[in-house]
Amino acid sequence: MDILEKISSRKARVGVVGLGYVGLPLAMEFAAKGFRVTGFDVDAAKASGLQRGRSHISDVPSSSVAAAVKAGRLRATTRFDGLKAMDAVIVCVPTPLRKTREPDLSYIVSACEQIVPNLHKGQLVVLESTTYPGTTRELVLPMFLKTGLKVGRDFLLAFSPERVDPSNKKFGISNTPKVVGGVTPACGRAAAALYGAVVERVVPVSSTESAEMVKLLENTFRAINIAMVNELAVMCHRLGVDVWEIVAAAATKPFGFMPFYPGPGLGGHCIPVDPGYLAWKMKSLNFEPRFIELASSVNASMPEYAVERLAALLNARRKAVKGSRVFVLGVAYKPDVTDVRESPALDVIQLLLDLGAVVTYHDPHVPSVAVGRRRLRSVPLAAGARSCDAAVVLTAHRGVDYGLLLKKAPLVFDTRNALAGRRARNLARL
Repeated sequence: MDILEKISSRKARVGVVGLGYVGLPLAMEFAAKGFRVTGFDVDAAKASGLQRGRSHISDVPSSSVAAAVKAGRLRATTRFDGLKAMDAVIVCVPTPLRKTREPDLSYIVSACEQIVPNLHKGQLVVLESTTYPGTTRELVLPMFLKTGLKVGRDFLLAFSPERVDPSNKKFGISNTPKVVGGVTPACGRAAAALYGAVVERVVPVSSTESAEMVKLLENTFRAINIAMVNELAVMCHRLGVDVWEIVAAAATKPFGFMPFYPGPGLGGHCIPVDPGYLAWKMKSLNFEPRFIELASSVNASMPEYAVERLAALLNARRKAVKGSRVFVLGVAYKPDVTDVRESPALDVIQLLLDLGAVVTYHDPHVPSVAVGRRRLRSVPLAAGARSCDAAVVLTAHRGVDYGLLLKKAPLVFDTRNALAGRRARNLARL
């Protein structure tokens, strides 16, 4: 029985390498659609927790994990020799940027090193980790070819960029179109069949390079437009007009305009990172990606701009930043998630600490957070607001009583328009 028949009959055994924000929801989706899924991760606590029916991802309920494990549709392990029994292996490991802004592909390399001794005829391997165009063909493929197996004949290799949006209640894995590109046409067909079994729409593209580029376009588009509106926010402040009002009014145009919103910087594992992959690749080809570099510079300057604005607001009240008690609302990188990766709130807090401010924070989703060498713990909203000299909203979580914040805090600086429509003498907006 070949891979296409196994997929069609739900007899294909699916392995997911990396059980984080991308891998676990994907594994759960395959399990829900009738496949037997094994998740592989180097984190023993994560794997054992899943085996006991405990989820570590807020978007995946523990009850669903427990049910999948009990039904024999999901298991998690740290033993990578189990990859030999898999018909399809999907790699969902992190791909961060180094401090030098160079791609860190060490997680992909490590995952592939585990797959190589377990690669067998008829096996399909799909890389989902975001990376620069050429990674699948130039880095992953040569590792697999050393086994003597032929791609497109003995094994199949493809790339399909992850499109996970944590906390999004409207779009999940099943109803988000899945882009797929294979090293060969046969590879592409097999990957399309695999994802077609669990998602409503598969979008085939001509190659792995094309599929890799799709992901970078999506997030570079967002990064550049966010940079534009961030710079617009600085302009509007200089002009004495409300950037939020401007964007809202412009968004009423039914064609030719898409609203983006300013903030204290970019966060998360995609938008601040993905354009850097494309920029690095293009520089290696002697092409200067000026748009990307400019956008990165603008977005990277926003935490400092937010602190400068807060300092000016305190100064107007005859207070220096040094010694002032600043209460931060939200440290996660986006609303209603527990993830603090690349969160601009952490940069803002560090800048305030460096200036001598006494910083506390409230975040219903993040009970504690490390900022540099310090570890801060979330404090109750009312207590933090009542005892501060200024409060600054950096992440607009739903369910937070911003009315109470405005009532209790002597000064509120809202960088996310969380208090939209409210007017008060102690309220300032980005």
